[in-house]
Amino acid sequence: MKCRHCGSELKLPLVDLGSAPPSNAYLTEQTLHAPEKWFPLRVLVCEHCWLAQTEDFAQANELFDADYAYFSSYTSSWLAHSERYVADMVARFNLTADNYVVEVAANDGYLLQYVKARNIPCIGVEPTAGTAAVARAKGIPIVSDFFSVRLAKELVTQGKQADLTAANNVLAHVPDINDFVAGFAVLLKPLGVATFEFPHLLKLIAENQFDTIYHEHFSYLSLTAVNLIFAANGLSVFDVEEHLTHGGSLRVFAQRSDTGQQARTARVDELLHREAQAGILSADYYTDFQAKTDQVKNDFFAFLLKAKRQGKTVAAYGAAAKGNTLMNYTGIRPDLISFVVDLNPAKQGKAMPGSRIPIVDESRLQQEKPDYIVILPWNLKVEVILQLEYVRDWGGRFVTAVPLLRIVP
Repeated sequence: MKCRHCGSELKLPLVDLGSAPPSNAYLTEQTLHAPEKWFPLRVLVCEHCWLAQTEDFAQANELFDADYAYFSSYTSSWLAHSERYVADMVARFNLTADNYVVEVAANDGYLLQYVKARNIPCIGVEPTAGTAAVARAKGIPIVSDFFSVRLAKELVTQGKQADLTAANNVLAHVPDINDFVAGFAVLLKPLGVATFEFPHLLKLIAENQFDTIYHEHFSYLSLTAVNLIFAANGLSVFDVEEHLTHGGSLRVFAQRSDTGQQARTARVDELLHREAQAGILSADYYTDFQAKTDQVKNDFFAFLLKAKRQGKTVAAYGAAAKGNTLMNYTGIRPDLISFVVDLNPAKQGKAMPGSRIPIVDESRLQQEKPDYIVILPWNLKVEVILQLEYVRDWGGRFVTAVPLLRIVP
């Protein structure tokens, strides 16, 4: 396979997670009785541009269809993060009702609702029908399409050139990363600013976050790789921020290479230097990730097997995509984790892909009072434990499997 950005032959492996169905392909009552489509899940690293990427098997339209069930607004901490983002961008770039904001991957309107509340004209791009419908119900105009140079040109023709674009947790989701990035160089006004948020590869490797690897994530990104990709597609990076979201993310600020006038901050070169110091430009940096991943898998399976033999009951919380990677790589089935609680009604009544563990509402937790609750979205551990504090009333304990197995007292 050749690199999705630079076309170099890919030879350096990062991790092989076997095979799994798409992580957001939740099973309905009907599809539970039908075969599932599984794809190999392997990540390779380009030794020319250092883009880490999944091997080509699944197509975007197989992963992001009308039944796509990730709705951003069900996470209160993410809503708070998004509201702060809007306030910060308005203050930093003096955005008013005379400006125009475009969000790519607008999901259910979780972010643009705060732009709209400030009376700043905006539009979202969102290809998944279910989330787009929720955004429209909030009064947010949505273009139902995948973002590309073609779509950017259409929006510009319609008078929707952007002073600010936001693209949160979508840069990793696109198979043609060059066309996607080049679209922003088309869509931005001459002095416009584009922001991108994505999980940081440095954190993924340092903290063994292998469960953030799934088919919907085509790429695993460092600032080093992003800087090269942007430069090749008409954008220049001028600032970067580090955030705690999703286990450790970057917010990258970019502008048009030909017309942008924002000064490059010292933070860009400082982080590029830190990445180089960590070893991101060396093949050796990637070689022990598989062994650390296997250790997590083995420890988690051993814990569940021990609990089963002791007559303990185990449930899980959060039917997140990362949970599906963990479940399927470990080989978990309903005999070891009996159900998964999730607040999202779009997931309730369905089953986890691959493991086929039923997804239920929170009342089931209160009825069955399991001994252990595995928090699958470990990045939300603090939020979840506060929400489920009553579990301690019956002696229930919380468990996280990544980056290491931990049982919360």
